[in-house]
Amino acid sequence: MSQETSGSSEPPRGARQVVADYVSLTKPRIIELLLVTTFPVMFLAERGVPDAWLIIATLVGGTLAAACANTLNCYLDRDIDRLMHRTEGRPLVTGAISPRAALIFGMVLGLGAVVWLGFLVNWLSAWLGLGAIVLYAGFYTIVLKRRTSQNIVWGGVAGCMPVLIGWSAVTNSVSWAAVVLFLVVFFWTPPHYWPLSMRFRDDYANAGVPMLPVIAQDTKVAWQIVAYSWATVLTSLALIPVADMGWIYAVTAVLTGGLFLLEAHRLQRRAEDGSSLTELRPMRLFHYSISYLTLLFLGVAIDPLLHLPILG
Repeated sequence: MSQETSGSSEPPRGARQVVADYVSLTKPRIIELLLVTTFPVMFLAERGVPDAWLIIATLVGGTLAAACANTLNCYLDRDIDRLMHRTEGRPLVTGAISPRAALIFGMVLGLGAVVWLGFLVNWLSAWLGLGAIVLYAGFYTIVLKRRTSQNIVWGGVAGCMPVLIGWSAVTNSVSWAAVVLFLVVFFWTPPHYWPLSMRFRDDYANAGVPMLPVIAQDTKVAWQIVAYSWATVLTSLALIPVADMGWIYAVTAVLTGGLFLLEAHRLQRRAEDGSSLTELRPMRLFHYSISYLTLLFLGVAIDPLLHLPILG
């Protein structure tokens, strides 16, 4: 009986690598950004410090919901992920995880999210979590992503849902303040994501995904980024009268919003000058957009704790 060649089969993966592969399906960095909007909103809804257990339960449930949506996204997009350099190392592309295993994993996460939020937070938050999953995996990934250049605009609604989940966790309702913050994230999503799409335009083109930077000139994309950036900042200022925000939030919104607009206009000017992709530096705006949202929502959390009213 002949002996098998030592290199004829891959060595078995260790438990740590298996766990790492499943975790990567959930896109942890995106989950972090979603939680940045969930946690602070709870402080504003409470007008103080919420119950510690409620915070933990909400963040765990939100993490499970986001992990489910991201895993299902990886499952549904595995065909185009193999065509993009940025995503060709994902576990479903490399074969580290089978499609069936990924689908089961995603469904278990989704069921866990709804049950967890329903029994440990409230059922309004649970249904909002389920809505976020359906919007991202169904509405964005299946319906919009491969059909329209406005995919990230309307598909971005899923990324706004953590705001409503955080608010409803505390109040078991949704108020106008929560709606305003929902709209902040809604308007922020295109100027956050389109610069990334500009950087990886060739990837999206190779995969046949009609992101706006794939089908439109840089100047048009840049002008739309500017328009959405202004909408974001103006909406963030609308929260001041709607939620009776004080000086801490107002100063934070003005300063961070001003820098956000400055970066958007810089990108627009470079596009108008006919700059190359390297000269455009779209990732500069992409990275700052994350800092902007983080700092703005930090102001949302701190303002009710150290409330300094604008009008005495």
